[in-house]
Amino acid sequence: MARVVTQASMSLDGFVADTADRVGPLFDWYGNGDTAFTGADPERVFHVSAASAAYLRTAWSGIRACVIGRRLFDLTNGWNGRPAVGEHVFVVTHRPPTGWDFPDAPFTFVTGGVAEAVARAAEYAGDGDVSVTPGDVGGQAFAAGLVDEVRIDLVPVVFGAGVRYFGALTGAPLLLDDPDVVQGDRVTHLHHRVRRT
Repeated sequence: MARVVTQASMSLDGFVADTADRVGPLFDWYGNGDTAFTGADPERVFHVSAASAAYLRTAWSGIRACVIGRRLFDLTNGWNGRPAVGEHVFVVTHRPPTGWDFPDAPFTFVTGGVAEAVARAAEYAGDGDVSVTPGDVGGQAFAAGLVDEVRIDLVPVVFGAGVRYFGALTGAPLLLDDPDVVQGDRVTHLHHRVRRT
């Protein structure tokens, strides 16, 4: 059965992007090291510290499917049809795009909401992992009890406002186990498992 994981770079005050959807210094650690690392797209090469490369190899190696929102899809143009991580991307949207330049890319547009997208991604992933992008989509998945693990790449910057890691999550507190911690260069990687009560 697939594990469902959220992961993103986050500011100290809980944001994954600023109010204009820019990541600013949150992604600086992807280029400040001397160890080359690639995800699913071999043409997208990161240069990170050795500690961050080892962490990412562990974090990304099992991901087979990703769930993202339409806003991220539009901001990145679906990474020009090449998933950044995993083999297939499930996009939560009210309206699938028309006329996208990459109709044969491994992207599925899901109009039935976050739970349906996670279920379809999990079916695709089999015994692999599903990555759900933080923000509104990840917050909805977390609130619905669909997330098993939370990975935060904590960057020493304060945004003050922006897109929250857990979106507009409301409701009862949800507990996480103590994290596994990996110290990179200008980033601290935290890996929590969600407590099931």
